[in-house]
Amino acid sequence: GRCCCHGNRPFSTSHRRPYIMKAWQLTKYGSNKNFKFTDNALMPHIMFPNQMIVQVCAASVNPLDVMMREGYGAAMLNRQRDPTGVLPFMEPNVNELPLVLGRDCSGIVMETGLNVKEYKPGEEVWVAVNPYKSGTHAEFVVVTNSEISHKPKTLTHVQAASIPYAGLTAWASLVTQGGLNEKTAKGKRVLVLGGSGGVGTFAVQLLKAWGAHVTVTCSRDAVPMMTSLGADDIINYQAQDVKEQLKRVNKFDLILDGVGGDIEKSLFSADYLKPWAGAKYVTLRTPLLQNADKHGFADGMLKSGLSLATTAAKGLRSGLHYRWGFFTPDGMALDKIASMVDQGKIRPVIDRVFTFDQLPAAYAKVEQGHARGKTVISIAEKRAELDDTSSFSIIHA
Repeated sequence: GRCCCHGNRPFSTSHRRPYIMKAWQLTKYGSNKNFKFTDNALMPHIMFPNQMIVQVCAASVNPLDVMMREGYGAAMLNRQRDPTGVLPFMEPNVNELPLVLGRDCSGIVMETGLNVKEYKPGEEVWVAVNPYKSGTHAEFVVVTNSEISHKPKTLTHVQAASIPYAGLTAWASLVTQGGLNEKTAKGKRVLVLGGSGGVGTFAVQLLKAWGAHVTVTCSRDAVPMMTSLGADDIINYQAQDVKEQLKRVNKFDLILDGVGGDIEKSLFSADYLKPWAGAKYVTLRTPLLQNADKHGFADGMLKSGLSLATTAAKGLRSGLHYRWGFFTPDGMALDKIASMVDQGKIRPVIDRVFTFDQLPAAYAKVEQGHARGKTVISIAEKRAELDDTSSFSIIHA
């Protein structure tokens, strides 16, 4: 049958006893020791007519999951979890723990709300859920239309789970903030800082499919992988000074910064970006959630707004634009990405696959950094689900 994940495990249909599921729950913020595995978690249920329940066959672990495990973003996310919390003068009334993390997955539609017409039970889908919602490191997750799309037909669940969150983060940064698309990207010069992670490997493929000239920075051992993904110029930051090397090449139309830190102060300038040509610097390393955690919601938002305005103003002197890139759930973008995957223009890049009972080890792997693509968790019970990942030319570093 199509239920690849859990065999024929029975679920009670009695009204006296709610459905239960397996899940990894975070009992308090901190390290991996605060994860607790349970086979008695309450299964999510449909509360609104535009919602669906998806059975999770595979999910990925993203750097955001590791940061959220430590409490990153809790101040802002709790305001989204409690509708009254959007008022600056009211503290959100939320007890979010125990919390299920996980931002994306591939799986099967189990149940749909009354207003859902595009999806039917049994269909294979991929998903990227809002960070404030209960996540995908469980057997089931509730999603809405904006968070779901039909899975690419050419991918297994393990392969498909590697793409949604990283892909949509790159999409929001390059398309929504960067203004690039299949028509405008042709011939544009783009620099991707930190090209070997989940967002970087996706961004390089998307840009090359759209005809852009792509330069990436990465470490020495990632150079062969970046070459195979089609990067035009590769700068090994371990062997040469990135800023000096970039001064020797033509200026860029867009810089996508997945690294952050001091390099932004140097590269967001007319020395590297084309002045007065609509060039943009889009960074994924924003202080928004961190400021809210540190200073409280209202003061944190004010501090973040001032930070963004100050940096943006510096660039305007040279006609440069500064943007913050964020993951944004986007079912329509996932549709377009699925089409590009099935056309062979984008392929999954998987660093390592773990079984569901190895979830803490998967977090430890992501926490180490130096990713070569994505870390994926198979929530399938059959080992065979892990062994078919070679069927779609996945690149293993």
